[in-house]
Amino acid sequence: MSFQQADGFDYMEEEDDEEEQEVDFVDDDDEMNDDNSFRGDDDEHIEVDDADADADADGDVQVDDYEMLTKVTDTSSAQARRGKDIQGIPWERLNVTRENYRLTRLEQYKNYENIPESGQLIDKECKQVEKGGHYFDFFHNTRLVKPTILHFQLRNLIWATSKHDVYLMSNYSVMHWSSLTGNLSEVLNFSAHVAPTERHAGSLLEGFTQTQISTLAVKDNLMVAGGFQGELTCKRLDKKGVSFCTRTTHDDNAITNALEIYDSLRGGINFMASNNDCGLRVYDMETFQQLNHFRFPWPVNHTSISPDRRLISVVGDNLHGLLVDPQNGRTVASVEGHLDFSFASAWHPDGRIFATGNQDKTCRVWDIRRLASPLATLKGNLGAVRSLRFSSDGQFLVVAEPADFVHIYNTKADYKQRQEIDFFGEISGVSLSPDDESLYIGIWDRTYASLLQYNRKHSYSYLDSYL
Repeated sequence: MSFQQADGFDYMEEEDDEEEQEVDFVDDDDEMNDDNSFRGDDDEHIEVDDADADADADGDVQVDDYEMLTKVTDTSSAQARRGKDIQGIPWERLNVTRENYRLTRLEQYKNYENIPESGQLIDKECKQVEKGGHYFDFFHNTRLVKPTILHFQLRNLIWATSKHDVYLMSNYSVMHWSSLTGNLSEVLNFSAHVAPTERHAGSLLEGFTQTQISTLAVKDNLMVAGGFQGELTCKRLDKKGVSFCTRTTHDDNAITNALEIYDSLRGGINFMASNNDCGLRVYDMETFQQLNHFRFPWPVNHTSISPDRRLISVVGDNLHGLLVDPQNGRTVASVEGHLDFSFASAWHPDGRIFATGNQDKTCRVWDIRRLASPLATLKGNLGAVRSLRFSSDGQFLVVAEPADFVHIYNTKADYKQRQEIDFFGEISGVSLSPDDESLYIGIWDRTYASLLQYNRKHSYSYLDSYL
């Protein structure tokens, strides 16, 4: 992965000052603070429609434009059904429609590529699956929650441990959101000094200060956070303090790219850390001792272990993906077809199917019994596939682009049916609850940062008998 972070990376903002382009959802006023702007790739400057400037959506309340556009307002499913934008963006007060702005985004969003024109080649060769599926319903959007991203290529910063409990990164803090109580609380703040309160071999008792968290994993009551300099911090969520701190490497290129917590074959709990130093490390979650260290010829961007714990999918700064034996790190097989570097992988619960996400704007689905070609090639709208999740029942594959779109594919329809969730903002991560009842999407944006919640759609046909 690219050795750079989000300091110069803003929502839909180019690095070159001469090419910097801005879209504000507030008046073009010199007194407006730039931190309250919604930014875009396009040349267009969106202004408040003067005709509507003195009234709210109902036309009967005097509201200051700036206050109305930037105040924190949630959106419920009932409000969305009545026509309110799910993100609370007041399109009726702007000089552009949602439809026209979407077209502009599709035309001008620039996908990041390590291999030049990989996305353009896919656009020519691959057709999109027709949308029209409807598997999850919008339930709630909360703007109290402010997800953030450290590195623009790493988007696994949202984790749901139940249909009501979500953990996420917000600046330097790991936060917990309860959709049941509407309570947002801080779990751990990395801006200050963080040191372990337990003693384990290999733990850095002095801890860390101002750790920049690049990736996160949460499962049950266990949390692991990975840092930009190879830091690992482990915490038991049901206990105060931090259990373990270590620095995996002192390599100059030491970004922790991905983490996964999983049940081991021996009955314990392990976690894997994928690192930009070309290493994959496996730790015991009880003793926090390193069990294995596998090395590869290129930076490891993401790894995931199969449900039977017999294979690890490994993707990174290479066109090919690997299947590796978790006992010895030996490469069992490889997959070929992507045109750029990959940053996501996931296993279907049947243990035979896995998926890889790539900067060539595709997710490819593979069967370990027939690896010569993918089962399906699923093309996105805007850019790289940054995050993948299979539902625990195996019925759905959730595919997240870097911004604006999350796709839900029906695996039982051979990935030929999909639901498209459409919004505006960089995606910090996606997560399905363990029971598949809720899907959470983190949106990073200066003004409209929020957490979207979609709930599983059910058909209760037995109730028809009462009608």
